[in-house]
Amino acid sequence: MYFSGACVVALLGFAGHAKATPPPRSAYAPKYVANAGRANAVKQAFQISWDGYYKYAFPHDSLRPVTNTYSDDRNGWGASAIDAFSTALVMGDWPVVEKILNFVPTIDFSNTTTDVSLFETTIRYLGGMLSAYDLLTGPLNGTQKLNTTNVKNVLKQANRLADNLKVAFTTETGIPDNTVRFSPPRKAGSTNNGIATIGTLILEWQRLSDLTGNTAYGLLAQKGESYLLDPKPKLGEPFPGLLGTNVDIATGRFLDGSGGWGGGDDSFYEYLIKMYLYDPVRFAKYKDRWVVAVESSIKYLASNPTTRPDLTYLAMYQNRTLQFTSEHLACFSGGNFILGGLTLDEPRYVKFGLKLVDACRNTYVSTATGIGPEVFQWRDNRTPLNASNNAGPPLNQSSFYNVSGFWSTVPSYVLRPEVIESIYYAYRATGDPKYQEWAWEAFLAVNKTCAVGSGYSSIRDVTKKDGGGFSNFQESFWFAEVLKYSYLIHAEDAPWQVKADHSNQFVYNTECHPIRIASGFEKTK
Repeated sequence: MYFSGACVVALLGFAGHAKATPPPRSAYAPKYVANAGRANAVKQAFQISWDGYYKYAFPHDSLRPVTNTYSDDRNGWGASAIDAFSTALVMGDWPVVEKILNFVPTIDFSNTTTDVSLFETTIRYLGGMLSAYDLLTGPLNGTQKLNTTNVKNVLKQANRLADNLKVAFTTETGIPDNTVRFSPPRKAGSTNNGIATIGTLILEWQRLSDLTGNTAYGLLAQKGESYLLDPKPKLGEPFPGLLGTNVDIATGRFLDGSGGWGGGDDSFYEYLIKMYLYDPVRFAKYKDRWVVAVESSIKYLASNPTTRPDLTYLAMYQNRTLQFTSEHLACFSGGNFILGGLTLDEPRYVKFGLKLVDACRNTYVSTATGIGPEVFQWRDNRTPLNASNNAGPPLNQSSFYNVSGFWSTVPSYVLRPEVIESIYYAYRATGDPKYQEWAWEAFLAVNKTCAVGSGYSSIRDVTKKDGGGFSNFQESFWFAEVLKYSYLIHAEDAPWQVKADHSNQFVYNTECHPIRIASGFEKTK
């Protein structure tokens, strides 16, 4: 069950805020060309995924498509349904929208038998419901006859969930415990938390404050974030703006100086510029910290492989020692640099972001499946080859490295979106149709390799033509991210699309749920 190339072608917070100074008119004014055939092909993949989930897994969290069973990996609240909500809305899939809209009021967010991740629950459930509410009461308001009570209940359910989650912030410092237990709500007693799981709450919790008028939610997230904006001790900031990963909850002090743009750190940096886009008055300091981090990344972390100096990746670091390794997760960085460059009218950031996009796309086109690996490595061309942090590839990957400029260290693919995400931002910044082609190539490769049984599954080895076998799991973010980005790059322009000309009305959370920009800061041409 997959679309061949021929088949697809046949388918063709504060209570108030001051008035902001309007940003200068952007130099970017790209023209976009929609491709209805491709957009509809992605919609068909969404429908296949939804039908399998709805038949065999709903109202549980995730589909196991090989065995046609389910998993409650996100507390049993219907994670795939909530992650699919905003995607169904932007695709105009109203039968699916109505099913989810009727389901949301029935979720008991006060009851689960498993540990609750504050981070994952915020970006998936809270973000998904806030996004749907913003879309349904914003640009999609009145386009369909929907149950208005259920629309209101979407925000009420988001409010109820946050009220159960907010116990996580009742610590000595206000830095949240990322693990919460319900029935009744209580902290798990963690002693530390990471910068991604502290710093990727602010958009959703601030939006909840702005929608409800209750400033407390945003202030809770801002308190934890404050320790990341002013890191202590020096160990925690090995390069200006670039932080370690783990923070002591009791003291607010950093416990290490290891990090980068990969998992555990990634979305902290992502949200710095996105909060400035959301509200440039209240969150001006977030923009300043993003700029410092980006400048350091360009200066210290940019790395070119010995065999492919045309490629640019961002290294990780342990204190000030670079580690020439990266992840599929880190490939969101190209899109984030591009978004920041557009927001700040800084072409240098856009240009560097496009280089990162090129290199991450290379991880796709180089493998047997046409899909990039979970983790990969390279040898830096400016570091001595005998340095302990610059070892070469294993013998069985030497030939591959000579051609491709990287080798796989974890070859799995778990339906991640980040490469397609950054390609989407590249297209929205430039209008260059080559990025639509790149996204289409990636979609075809994923569709061909990951389609199985009643849906789509993570695979074990992208370096093997058949994907090395299925892990029998359809991630909820497959609905929220991969399918949405793959659709949007070919879809007609719309208020929720990323804009290059300062006319943004929405900003995407890290789960690709579009959140409406704060009142007074939505831009129109």
